[in-house]
Amino acid sequence: MDPAALEALAVQLIRQNVDAGQTVYTHGDDLDGVWLIASGAVEVTDGNGALVSVLRARNHFGERGLLRDGKAATTAVVTKDAELYLLPAAVFRQAMTDAPAFNRYFNRGGTRGMTQGGIMTLKLGDMLTHAPVTCTPDTTIRDAAKLMREHRISSLGVVKGDLLVGLITVRDMNNKVIAEGRDPSAPVSEVMTADPVSLRPEALGSDVMHTMIDRRIGHIPVVEQGHFVGMITQTDLTRFLASNQANMVADVTRAGSVAEMADVTRRLPEMLMQLVGSHLAHDVVTRKVTDIADIVTRRLLKMAEAQFGPAPVPYCWAACGSQGRREQTGVSDQDNCLIIHDSATDDDMRWFEQTARFVCDGLNACGYVYCPGDMMATADRWRQRLKTWKGYFHRWITQPDEEAQMLASVMFDLRPIAGDERLFDELQEGTLKAAGKNSIFVAHMIGNSLKHTPPLSLFRGFATIKSGEHRHQVDMKHNGVVPIVDLGRVYALRGQLSVVNTRSRVDAAIEAGIISDSGGRDLLSAYDTIATVRLEHQAALVRAGEKPDNYLTPSTLPAFERSHLRDAFVIVRTMQSSLGSGAVK
Repeated sequence: MDPAALEALAVQLIRQNVDAGQTVYTHGDDLDGVWLIASGAVEVTDGNGALVSVLRARNHFGERGLLRDGKAATTAVVTKDAELYLLPAAVFRQAMTDAPAFNRYFNRGGTRGMTQGGIMTLKLGDMLTHAPVTCTPDTTIRDAAKLMREHRISSLGVVKGDLLVGLITVRDMNNKVIAEGRDPSAPVSEVMTADPVSLRPEALGSDVMHTMIDRRIGHIPVVEQGHFVGMITQTDLTRFLASNQANMVADVTRAGSVAEMADVTRRLPEMLMQLVGSHLAHDVVTRKVTDIADIVTRRLLKMAEAQFGPAPVPYCWAACGSQGRREQTGVSDQDNCLIIHDSATDDDMRWFEQTARFVCDGLNACGYVYCPGDMMATADRWRQRLKTWKGYFHRWITQPDEEAQMLASVMFDLRPIAGDERLFDELQEGTLKAAGKNSIFVAHMIGNSLKHTPPLSLFRGFATIKSGEHRHQVDMKHNGVVPIVDLGRVYALRGQLSVVNTRSRVDAAIEAGIISDSGGRDLLSAYDTIATVRLEHQAALVRAGEKPDNYLTPSTLPAFERSHLRDAFVIVRTMQSSLGSGAVK
């Protein structure tokens, strides 16, 4: 937040000393506001008295009910003498309206329905893709040139300590050194631009473009309180514009070979970082990322038909997993299958074998790596006639053993990508109804869904990985979003809901009365928080020049961020408990 606005908010906090044993509020009470804990401890329980969380200094509570209907969703009792600060409800709501940063913090899912402003609305801090390369004023011109060549960059920040004092560019080398015959052993201070024009990390892409045009410059240092934190160049702007989804779609469509498509999909990390930096809702980001995978798949199928001839019989190429749910992030393998018309002969099936190999190899070349579990159309098992697919689902539903549960969990996320969608519709129509009516199968699916649990310790702290490469980290995929994906799938089965996207499934379950409005809204809020933190983690890795992954170290988050994330995991655990006990509402 702007420091002045933050100060104006802080002076409205009301200090409260509360003794151990006192109740701050009870489930169902009208809330006075949001409480911040300066010292002491507060125990939070749900409406049934079950422990939700034990909160300590720097945690906050009360916002969940305040954001919903103004009534407490939990009970809060002080367990150790506490110093609390109350932010009154009216002040809280006004800040949610007036301060975008405040709103984003308490509404972690991003601004739903927000349109992408592109590079013009991106903050510079979200555009920086690597640590700055610097030299000192005493560095020789020759050594500075070597640094630029080594890092393949066109400029250096000249610093004393980490304070920016100048800028040296390739253009300076040409105009001030070579053209004027200067000694390359002279210090860069003789040819650098001293006290160059700079911008703060909070400046927008539009500020960069206007400054470059007005000053006729191609490099702008990014400086925070005098400290050099990065460089923005015309090349960076070009790269970001090239990462725009519309440009990527056009480039994939024009690609004449798999290699050309792979050149386009290499820009996906940049696109992910740009979308996350625009503060789009997580499901908007993953939808845009998944759209690229869909278009690449369709393009590969067209290339296959151009090489092997037209398909001998109707078929449907379908995706499952995260692509099927339209929830791909910066880390995605491929999960797909082929549903083929029953009239296909054995000779026809060889055409589909060739095509599947071509498409899956192409997807792998484009960064969508082979599925470790071989759940791809290249496997004979997942490239079958419609009648065989119907037999698969019938067997999984009527004989729900452990393998059947695992396979059904993946295949109930199917979505048609290309070909004749009527084949998919015919498969889904009977399967969804049969699955939803089979209580034994649903019970097995519920049990399977509870195998992935949020990373919470006994007292609702974070249960991190204990050893190995990811020690002290949490898996934001398998222990973060997957438990919610599993809940959404079970709700869809119970209600015979045809939607596949996780957020849409929870929305549809609320509408159908499968889960209560309050429980569903809490789960959506938790999902938005967890999925957004996961995407921000991946975008931060891309910004640092690293490969995105799903492993987050909770201690790297600010205290309030950790509190949000922990509370989101608690909600998921609560909804899992309700599902397991049969009380899903």
